[in-house]
Amino acid sequence: MKTSGNTILVTGGGSGIGLALAQRWHDAGNTVIVTGRNAAKLDAAIAGRANMSAMTLDVTDANAIAAFAKEVIAKFPGLNILVNNAGVMMYEAAGARRDLTDAETTVITNILGPIRLTDALVDHLAAQDGSAIVNVTSGLAFVPLPKAPTYSATKAAMHSYSVALRVQLEGKVEVIELAPPAVRTELTPGQSARENYMPLDEFADEVMALFAREPTPVEILVQNVLPLRNAEANGNLPAVLGMLAAL
Repeated sequence: MKTSGNTILVTGGGSGIGLALAQRWHDAGNTVIVTGRNAAKLDAAIAGRANMSAMTLDVTDANAIAAFAKEVIAKFPGLNILVNNAGVMMYEAAGARRDLTDAETTVITNILGPIRLTDALVDHLAAQDGSAIVNVTSGLAFVPLPKAPTYSATKAAMHSYSVALRVQLEGKVEVIELAPPAVRTELTPGQSARENYMPLDEFADEVMALFAREPTPVEILVQNVLPLRNAEANGNLPAVLGMLAAL
């Protein structure tokens, strides 16, 4: 993946990891479009930045995704990189029958959202030079956080989807998976203040350095996520799962 001269669409780009990476890509000489549901956050994200634009999008709405894809291609015909970053994470008590609204929202947002948006844009991307799809998953794709079972499952699903998509799009569109560790964002309440989580700026800087490698790794993995990514291969999965269960 080229580091500059791209037109990059970042979903969930108004805050957290999406915002940090979108602004770094913009600083590196790319045209960047950020999407999200909160227009005020999007406006703040692009303030004072030429060649950085904001468009609202609810990735849980299939019709909105279809309309958005047509609009973004019309406005930005050079669009060549899609970053599926938008996502939600909710803790769930799954040990007894419950209201499944949170679980269903998580699946729609974290799995169907990126699948639908990828489908809406894949033909366009395949016709562009230097095109890529970046799917943001999680270290929890490899070892689940027991108190966030549906979130962990959606990220495992997107890891698998990325592997399969990479095979189908070989020679047409590069498919890259970015799997963050626990990072100080507002993904869950109070997360941005947790001392044992990776500082956002430190994470984003390491990610950008990995994207700059040639060839670009198919998995963008900062050092902090490697214990999760490699837990099963190293025979450490029970121990790591136990550690996560104690959180």
